[in-house]
This record gives sequence, structure tokens and C-alpha cells, in this order.
Amino acid sequence: MRMADRISRLVGMGLISLAFASELAAQSAPTHGVRPRRMAIRNAMVIEGNGTPAEGPKDIILEGNRIVDIVALDPVAVKSGTVRRAPADVEIDATGKYVLPGLINLHGHVQDERGGIPQPLDYQLKLWLGMGITTVRDVSSETPKTLQLRARSLTGDIAAPRLYVYARYAYMPVPRNEAEARQRVRDLKSLGVDGLKLFGMDKDVYLPVLDEARKLGLRTAHHMAVDETNAWDAAKGGLTSIEHWYGVPDAAIIDGVQPFPSNFNYADEGMRFRYAGRLWREADPTRLQEVLKAMVQGGVAWNPTLEIYEASRDLQRAETQPWFAQYLHPTLEKYFRPDPANHGSYFANWSSTDEAYWKENYQIWFRAVRDFERLGGLIGAGEDAGFIYQVYGFGLIRELELHQEAGFPTLKVLQHVTANNARILGEEQRLGRVRAGYLADLVVVNGNPLEDLKAFYPPRADAAAGSGGGIQWTIKDGIPSDAPRLLREVRELVKAAKAP
Repeated sequence: MRMADRISRLVGMGLISLAFASELAAQSAPTHGVRPRRMAIRNAMVIEGNGTPAEGPKDIILEGNRIVDIVALDPVAVKSGTVRRAPADVEIDATGKYVLPGLINLHGHVQDERGGIPQPLDYQLKLWLGMGITTVRDVSSETPKTLQLRARSLTGDIAAPRLYVYARYAYMPVPRNEAEARQRVRDLKSLGVDGLKLFGMDKDVYLPVLDEARKLGLRTAHHMAVDETNAWDAAKGGLTSIEHWYGVPDAAIIDGVQPFPSNFNYADEGMRFRYAGRLWREADPTRLQEVLKAMVQGGVAWNPTLEIYEASRDLQRAETQPWFAQYLHPTLEKYFRPDPANHGSYFANWSSTDEAYWKENYQIWFRAVRDFERLGGLIGAGEDAGFIYQVYGFGLIRELELHQEAGFPTLKVLQHVTANNARILGEEQRLGRVRAGYLADLVVVNGNPLEDLKAFYPPRADAAAGSGGGIQWTIKDGIPSDAPRLLREVRELVKAAKAP
């Protein structure tokens, strides 16, 4: 019999007081930030992460940083308190809660400043953990610093998600030929990075870069631009994942190029994003299907980051998100304001016409992402927060809501952010599922995310409908983090930063 059942029975028999019962229960609970030798999560409804339905109640047994057993329970025995339990040093009571793999953020940026103004790294790391994110693929930051952070996270020296570091390939001087391009890949490999982050690439070096990366065991994420290379080239070269969506619709334009006005300047972000909102309508539907098929055949995954452009279709919503009051750091708030000096802060002259084009853009984009998965493609989920009105952690949950809006069932949405993301990282044998033998990366949710993805959001002070139940525990590598405590610390940090 588990500790909680024994305590309940002793209270019922009048042998101990409620106060003493509470003290005993607290003694069996995990300690925030301390990995126990053996931990049990009791009575959980489990979402495995592979797209199969939730099932429970179950006990999940962890030893160190591994899941060692998942035990299906007899509900009648659970209710009567007669169920036989596997022993554990500490317990989490997950009765009425859902447990799923730790969320994987496929598109993050480690940021300790915005626009040249310092921003506490703790702010970002605690938000990620507090929102249930146990793994982040960092796609371009200050690589040496992030590699040090990755090491500290692996040893448990710092409370942070596990990090996969993808270094920016195109730092200055940009390689000019195949020999220089291959050497750049080798140089980055020697730093110990996990992969490469590519931006707009010239055709003559693109395939050599992908080839060299593959030979060295480096995965590749490409933020395409209006450039020589597009999804056709990615499919031919075996790119790991396309980020965002440039490169997909433009590959399906019959004339080969979007009809830009004669004064178009790609470096002008206001102009660039204005015409990006008209790109999907320019794609030929038949040709687009061929592009998607080529991506599938080439093994290219797609991480659409639907939420990062949402301000373009509804600026007012983006500016007034309910969690901004408590969780938006003033440094980040300043960075979001329209300012041509800050990437993504292009809204100084944004119009209802721009929003109308972007609303249409999203509908075509949604259909393309759905078709890609229907054709056998691998869809991931990432947030790209720190830009365009998206706050760390909250951005990934909003991404899940937009996958649902795109037409995916919630089971598939949760698979995108767990098992699918693990496959894109090449870590599907140890991450992304609630399965014996896998790393102990789990989240305990106060509610049913299959019914309402807002269950991931922390409850608001006004207890508004749909405000969420929040994460109770985020477990990374077997280390339990009290998610409400982390978010409280973020709120205090933000409040202090706002103080005069």
C-alpha cells in the first residue's frame, strides 16, 4: 500500500490527526531540484506521446534518471486502498492528473539580452521548466556560452532543460566555395555542437554543407529565405528540418519568383513581412503537393513555428496576451515594440489589409502542414520565442493550440511536441515517450490536455474560464521541479525588474 493510502486509512480509523497526516504526506513528497534514488508517480492518466490514447490509472516508477517501470492498476483496488504498490523513496500523487513526456521545444534561442539590454537567464530557463519544457533545441545563440550551459544542465548543476546546440553556420567571414563550406562544418563539429542552423544558402555550397554535416553526424535546421535554395534543394540534400515556412510555398510558384513590387527591399522587415503574407496565395496548389511529396521522400521534417507569425494576422491579440502582466520581462517588452533595430519588431505601419492577407496566408499554410503529415511527413513543434510578442514557454503552448486550429487532433498535437520532436533530434530511443528504459523527462499536468490544451497554462489570479490548470511537476532527467514555485519566482523577478 502506498504512503498516501496508509495515511488516509489511519486518519479514517481516528489513529492520527489531519494535521499530522499532512506532515507525513509532505515527508513523502519530492524535494524541488533534488533527484531521488527512486520516485513513484501514483495513479496517473498517462499520455505516452506516440499518438495512442491516454490510459490509466498507472504508477510510473523512476530510478535515478530513468523510467524503470509503468504499472497498470486496478481502479477498484486503487479506490479501496488495497492495491499492491512498487516501493519508492518519494511519491507524487497524480490522482486526477495527466502525465506525459516532457515537452520538447524544437526552436529555442538561449538569450541573456534583448536589443543589447541584459535579461536574466534565469527568467528564460525557469519559464521553460515551469511550462513543462524539458528539452530545447537551441538554434543559434552564443555557441560557446550555450555549450557551457548544456554541460551544466547535463550534470544537474543548474535548473534548465537539456539543450541541443545547433551552431549558426553563416558567421563572418561567410564561406565562399565548397572547400571553405566543408571546413566551416568541420570547425563547428570540433566545438562539440549537436547540429547546424542554416540561414539563406547559395546553391553551390548548400549540398556540400549538408553532405559534410551528414558525414560528421550533425543534424541540420534551415531557416530559409527568399534565396537560391528552397524545399526542392532541401529534399535533394537530405536536410533534417525546414524551420518556419519560407522555401516551401516559393518552391511551388510557377514563375519561380513572387511578383514583388519594383521597390521591394528584403532588408526592410516591414516590407518583407508584408509580402510574406501574400506568398502562400502565389503557390500553385498542384505544384505545392509535389513539393510536399519531395520533402517527405527526402526525409525532410517540417517545424512550422505557427505562433511566431501570429501577430501578423492579429496584432491587437499579440499585444494584449493575458500573461504579459505577470510574466513579460520589461527588457523583452521593450524589444517587442516597433523598432527597425530589433528583428521582428516591424509593426510601425501595420494595417488591416496586412492582417487580412495574413489570415488568408494562415489558412493555406494550415492546409499545407496537414497535407504534409497526410503524405507521411514528420511535423515538429517549436516556439522561436523572444521575438514578435512571444514569451518563452507560453509560445510553445500557443504553438500547440495553433496545430489544433490547423486541424490536427490533440493526440497528434501532443505527439508533435514529444515523440516527433525526439525523432527530429535523432533521440527517439530515449526521449519523447513515457516508456520503460527512457529518460525520466515527464510533466504532471493539473487537468486533461486532450480536452483542453489550455491546461498547460498556469491559472490566472482572476481564475478566468480557460485560464489553465498548469503544470504541477516538471521532471527533467529524474530531477523534479515544482512548476508553480518556478513560475512564482518568475513573477517575482518580473515584478522586481518593473519596480522604479
